[in-house]
Amino acid sequence: MPLNAFYAQSGGVTSVINASAAGVIETARRHADRIGTVYAGRNGILGALAEELIDTSRESAEAIAALRTTPAGAFGSCRYKLKSLEKNRREYERLIEVFKAHGIGYFFYNGGGDSADTCFKVSQLSQSMGYALQAIHVPKTIDNDLPLTDCCPGFGSVAKYVAVSTLEASLDVRSMAATSTKVFVLEVMGRHAGWIAAAGGLAADHGIPVVILFPEIPFDQPAFLARVDALVKHHGYCTVVVSEGAHHPDGSFLAEQGSKDAFGHAQLGGAAPVVAQMVKEALGYKFHWAVADYLQRSARHIASATDVRQAYELGQRAVELALEGKNAVMPCIERTSDAPYAYRIGSAPLDQVANAEKFMPRDYISADGYGISEKGRAYLLPLIQGEDYPAYRDGLPVYVTMQNQCVAKKLPAFEIGK
Repeated sequence: MPLNAFYAQSGGVTSVINASAAGVIETARRHADRIGTVYAGRNGILGALAEELIDTSRESAEAIAALRTTPAGAFGSCRYKLKSLEKNRREYERLIEVFKAHGIGYFFYNGGGDSADTCFKVSQLSQSMGYALQAIHVPKTIDNDLPLTDCCPGFGSVAKYVAVSTLEASLDVRSMAATSTKVFVLEVMGRHAGWIAAAGGLAADHGIPVVILFPEIPFDQPAFLARVDALVKHHGYCTVVVSEGAHHPDGSFLAEQGSKDAFGHAQLGGAAPVVAQMVKEALGYKFHWAVADYLQRSARHIASATDVRQAYELGQRAVELALEGKNAVMPCIERTSDAPYAYRIGSAPLDQVANAEKFMPRDYISADGYGISEKGRAYLLPLIQGEDYPAYRDGLPVYVTMQNQCVAKKLPAFEIGK
């Protein structure tokens, strides 16, 4: 009798994470002789701990296929990081108990660095407990900061959104600069890595004067203000793209709120108004600012075709790796050429992926620290190529909603986070 599989989405969702889900589920269905039911965790890993397992076999082939063009997390996600095995072994053991009770031999965890760590620890524990489980991490993060993969699903579409938004908003400002706004500030996500902010630099190819504030480059206020002033005097306006993780030389964030998120990271938000006010006070220029926030990661209507394809392929490859007997690995993108763009799907060991971050290389950033270099441009451009529009009805995109019916529980209730 074939073993069942468990799939879960973790952390902040993206416009293409459901494409990875489709890749996992459709590939598993093609191997019904070796993989039984694919269960999805309701609200991510919490679904396993609470034994809330969604039976994806109740979804039609058409509904699963529609995941490919639907944003957000179809089964629900969560920001819940399991502590170390030493500090909270009971939750890891609970996962194994649930997997045993439901005949689960495959674990596909779709997320970023923290979920890679969880996936690796679950793999280790299952081995120590003598339970046969193949744990495969499916990469996802708009921050593009996972190591050992050229890019991460979710990033290409966010990069496309930011590049397009920077261009369009800048054209708006240019139209009004003679008598109105002269500086527009766009805040984008990216706590420690400036990949998303870098995408705004692609608007410079269209003659837009852009200043980028990267987390990799400590913020120099006098130099920044001088740069903005020079651009406005030359062009009549300029656009600033600031990463939420931009920080002062002492490491303090421009936008730190003093609170923490569920993963223990500093809660950020507000870099744009800080920077805009700084420009106003020092230079006197009229400004407007915006925070891309959830809009950048949910914009399936303008997703990159490259990103959608890779998200699906990585979900597909995750299942294939499991069927090949692999464990504690992550399928990854290996770029073989910039132009023409080409890549292959490889794999990376989870012990080298978990809790590691990939930052913007310095040679991807311009010499002055406020833009992207030709090397950075060559990296970014292929990832935003192509359009993969969803179907539209009555002027709005058509997105699928899963039934999300859970199977009956077999174990006693479990207190999460105890």
